[in-house]
Amino acid sequence: KAAVVAPLLPQVVFMEERLEALRAVPHIRIHPKNPERQEITAAGKQYKELTQSYNNTVKVLLMVLYRTESNAADELLEKLKEFE
Repeated sequence: KAAVVAPLLPQVVFMEERLEALRAVPHIRIHPKNPERQEITAAGKQYKELTQSYNNTVKVLLMVLYRTESNAADELLEKLKEFE
């Protein structure tokens, strides 16, 4: 568990900091002569990719942590069944 979680935590912190910095810059560029035409900026593309990576990393962390906690949850459910 620690072998999986420990290296992911600094990555999550880095990604959160980078996402915060990317939120401050424009993600869409509007064409000056034709305002209906819009393009995504490089920052917008980076934000999208980093958000996907961040979500996947958080999912991995939650799966690992949930699996180790599920044993404790199973024990709790067994004890609760005694009271039924």
